[in-house]
Amino acid sequence: MCGIAGFCNGDFDWRKNIGKMNERIQHRGPDASGVWASEDKKVVLGHRRLSIIDLTPGGAQPMESQNGRYVIAYNGEIYNYPVIKEKLIREKRVTAFKGTSDTEVLLEAVSAYGLMETLRLSKGMFALALYDKKEQMLFLARDRVGEKPLYYGFVGKTFAFASEIGAIACLDGFQASVNKGILDAYFRYGYIPAPHSVYQGIYKLEPGKILELKAPFAQYETKTYWSMKETACYGQTHLFQGSGQEAAEELERLLKDAIRGQMTADVPVGAFLSAGIDSSTIVSLMRQVSGGHVRSYTIGMWEKEFNEAETAKKIAAHLGTEHTELYITEEDAKQVIPKLGTMFGEPFADSSQIPTYLVSRMTREHVTVSLSGDGGDELFGGYQTYRSIERIFRKTGRIPAFLRKSVSAAILHSPWGKGDLATRARLLGAAGVEDLYRCSAIGEGIGLLSAEVQQERRAGAGAGRECGTVMDTYPTGLLPEPLHNLMLMDMLMYHPDDILTKVDRTAMAVSLETRVPMLDKDVVEFAWTLPISYKKQGDVSKKILRDILYKYVPRELVERPKTGFAIPLHKWLKEPGLREWAEGLLEPEIIKKQRLLNADAVGRMWTDFVERGVWRQQIWHVLMFMEFMRLTEEKHV
Repeated sequence: MCGIAGFCNGDFDWRKNIGKMNERIQHRGPDASGVWASEDKKVVLGHRRLSIIDLTPGGAQPMESQNGRYVIAYNGEIYNYPVIKEKLIREKRVTAFKGTSDTEVLLEAVSAYGLMETLRLSKGMFALALYDKKEQMLFLARDRVGEKPLYYGFVGKTFAFASEIGAIACLDGFQASVNKGILDAYFRYGYIPAPHSVYQGIYKLEPGKILELKAPFAQYETKTYWSMKETACYGQTHLFQGSGQEAAEELERLLKDAIRGQMTADVPVGAFLSAGIDSSTIVSLMRQVSGGHVRSYTIGMWEKEFNEAETAKKIAAHLGTEHTELYITEEDAKQVIPKLGTMFGEPFADSSQIPTYLVSRMTREHVTVSLSGDGGDELFGGYQTYRSIERIFRKTGRIPAFLRKSVSAAILHSPWGKGDLATRARLLGAAGVEDLYRCSAIGEGIGLLSAEVQQERRAGAGAGRECGTVMDTYPTGLLPEPLHNLMLMDMLMYHPDDILTKVDRTAMAVSLETRVPMLDKDVVEFAWTLPISYKKQGDVSKKILRDILYKYVPRELVERPKTGFAIPLHKWLKEPGLREWAEGLLEPEIIKKQRLLNADAVGRMWTDFVERGVWRQQIWHVLMFMEFMRLTEEKHV
């Protein structure tokens, strides 16, 4: 696990600037720093190393291939690298390897098979930059589901890329121009969906994509080597034919294989344990695979309704793990919040970022790698939202579509078509579960934007042009089952741009590598072949995972309502310390000076939040945006 950075056609002091980029991502790789530059200095690669496999200098990067053609700066892990290594040796593509790192195997595989085929062979998480000296071509690539981040774009005539957007923002000549067209989406979702970023002209490489940039490095194109949408469509037309029990046995086998590969490291390994179905399944199977010692970590809350630590402790005791827990308070949150803007580099407002950072920090005191249960909800239908949307559509679907649409339009175009009534009207007019899901996600984006930004948006020009998202273009009825469409929508946007972003940034802030067995290529592809009845039966979600878990953990320990990884932020924001911080950010004069948000609308939202307890989620979106703006103006992001 590492951080990468670099540029082409640097119109500045290249040593100084690659040094700044590497320094900005030092937390991603505190063990070593490396730089490579082409003879003409047109291409420069930087690397920060967190040593996980092959702790010797033999694993140092940037790394050159044995034939001298390729140079790589790589962030991630290829879990099946021993298989690829054996293939290279068996086929006499490589006589001998210099070290034991997966980086060298990946690089020699590219030399033997090309990048596209190598990525198809590889199972892992990664973001990489590869330079082909012979063809004078730079390649950027990102893993299938988006576990590892990769930003890119032009700074003047310089093409730049990095694991974190802050490393691009620190380059000489960078103009921190806010991408106004994405603000609506940010205030709707609380994160910025790929391929967009908070800055005009800077983008996120989407999962499963390769970017190609050939000298003179002025234009690029992207290609797809793996598609979540195509995988889901293929799986649902080639359904698993075995029984529910046989499906559970196969999934358990695949998860064990994934866990076995992901527990491989030359440093200590542990796991997050939240007491939910997903993390409990992963820890249970870790015990089975390892046959012995497993370390587990959890966060607790003193507020009973948010606390899962007691149950997690019981599960850990039953499984026999070496368990560590930490109870957090408002004071802990107060200490973390000032770090969030720099940690994420752009506005990000999933409040579980706070406990995720704290559990990562605690875990890093004991291990360097931690496995998690992320992905289970999206692949096996775990979210309460799914059930709520299905229930709403069963009710509204009984009303003829033409009547629903007419009533919805009448309300939305009336003087009363605002606030909660507008939300209800949009839900009523939804064409299907996909449209219903989109409607349910709509927040107060437009109402919060300044008159100036709204005018630019209506004009549809320049930075004010509204940016589309995957959610906006998802077709109705792509998959036969409504629930599967909701799950796929989340896997395409919410999961990579919220969940995986949150875990990556918070864990890497403390130099902790996180691995996600549920997102193993074989597990993901198998999950999409399962009939919906294997995932959901009545009100029972994630049935196939429960069938596995109940072999190892008593049913009564995990049969309880899902609470999520939440904190009582709405309560803490009203306490003197955090309230002072929040009100300082929301000063009307500050907002007016920035000319991005409507100061009056923000003021009303804050008053409603304090006095009536509403807008709990939206106010955090606003606060994280204003904290980002503060840090930008102070040049701390």
